Amino acid sequence: MKDTIRCSWAGEKPHMVRYHDQEWGKPVHRDRKHFEMLLLEGAQAGLTWETVLRKRTGYRKAFAGFDPKKVARFTVSMKAALMKNPDIIRNRLKIDSAVTNAQAFLAVQDEFGSFDAYVWSFVGGEPIVNQWTRMKDVPATNVVSDTLSKDLKKRGFRFVGSTIIYAYMQAIGMVNDHLEACSFR
Repeated sequence: MKDTIRCSWAGEKPHMVRYHDQEWGKPVHRDRKHFEMLLLEGAQAGLTWETVLRKRTGYRKAFAGFDPKKVARFTVSMKAALMKNPDIIRNRLKIDSAVTNAQAFLAVQDEFGSFDAYVWSFVGGEPIVNQWTRMKDVPATNVVSDTLSKDLKKRGFRFVGSTIIYAYMQAIGMVNDHLEACSFR
């Protein structure tokens, strides 16, 4: 598109542009996609989103297509094998948290019927649509991410601090932080 305007963070790299244009800020209502984005956002801690996005295919393969039922059953030996997998971020705490989070994810599904119902209840089922004009105005957290983060931690989730959860909320469309001038708002 000739006159397409994007949020500046997307840059010009095809995988980043594709993610910005096709996924970021679009409401997600499939539990497996929720699990994928929780796992990937947790893996990002201390790294760039580009690093994680480049390894997404490796994560999909290594983490059973982001099936939380399968990931919840990963054994010690399976986790040890993941530590040798160059297609993912080889961090023991992040790998362990993926398994712990899968177990907690399943418990939330049992309690609420779906993870989707649980997570969207924090915004009353509707996305928060912000009106930012500059990227520097986009916050790293908000009251909802603080509240959701605390609740997730209480339920046994790890790598779910408020900043990670705000990025997750942006990724799954609970928060639409596309700038006002962005063509994909």
